[in-house]
Amino acid sequence: MRPITLDGFERSFTHDPDPWRTFSDHDEAIKRTAILHAIGFTTCGRVLELAAGNGSNSRALAARSLRLDATEATAAGTKLVAAALRGRAPRARTIRLAVPARFPRGQYDAVVIAEMLYYLSPKAMKQTAQDVARALRPGGMLVLAHHRIDFHDFAQHACHLQQTFLTQTGREWRVRIVRRTRRWVVLACTLL
Repeated sequence: MRPITLDGFERSFTHDPDPWRTFSDHDEAIKRTAILHAIGFTTCGRVLELAAGNGSNSRALAARSLRLDATEATAAGTKLVAAALRGRAPRARTIRLAVPARFPRGQYDAVVIAEMLYYLSPKAMKQTAQDVARALRPGGMLVLAHHRIDFHDFAQHACHLQQTFLTQTGREWRVRIVRRTRRWVVLACTLL
């Protein structure tokens, strides 16, 4: 594996606003539906989305949130997320943020992390796990949506990565598998 850098993501989003076809691919639509099922069918309060990419999940999350902070590490991605969320202010806002970093708000009712963990170094992932645990209110929902198979640009192997992240939070979780395919899994993790 040869890990992609933030510059690599920047080039991808600059060259193509949907490099992984997250807006148009049928499998991505199924994954997005699973993410929404994980959050629940009622409106959620404050939601943090880490690594929003091009905003393909952000638009759907904004409709389910009283307040959405959609973060993205790249300048090009941040512009794409802002475009996806256009017209949804002040309930939804786009923030440029590369983890680990201080989150925009002190506490959230839900945190969504999709397709990000395997791009982090082990050290950055551990710090992000601890930051998420501090920012999520007791009883809050952490949604994890990641591939189960490796790709050439990962910094870490996908297998067991979500469980490792949960362990690194140092907290206890009630975990429910929302949807699992051969390629990816979406987990709904309630902070106990």
